[in-house]
Amino acid sequence: MTKENDIEQRLLTKLQDLKYTYRPDIRDREALEQNFREKFEALNRVNLTDAEFARLLEGIISPDTFACAETLRHPNTFEREDGTPLHYQLVNLKDWCKNSFEVVSQLRINTKSSFQRYDVILLLNGLPLVQIELKTLQVSPR
Repeated sequence: MTKENDIEQRLLTKLQDLKYTYRPDIRDREALEQNFREKFEALNRVNLTDAEFARLLEGIISPDTFACAETLRHPNTFEREDGTPLHYQLVNLKDWCKNSFEVVSQLRINTKSSFQRYDVILLLNGLPLVQIELKTLQVSPR
């Protein structure tokens, strides 16, 4: 019987072979957001204040997958604290190899009403875009 942990380790190895950077240091929401901030600021050559970063997160996080896809694919504008516009992108569409591809495992997200642990998440420029839930063959996908 193959254990879930063995499946996870093989997947992580395969993703690293595909040039994903494994980030064992990202284990919670705070580390995930800090990583995204670093990637965002580097990609857009900008330093955001804490308040600006909080507003940016509010603006891009949505349960509407269509809206998220639009935000991901197109250039966007954000008003800085000093009133100037910041034109930014979440993905380098012109030169894909300059994007950051990372993988995290066993990420824990706690909210007021729930506790979640995700097996494997693929990150693009720090954005969690693909969540993979792993199960052994003995567990029904239903």
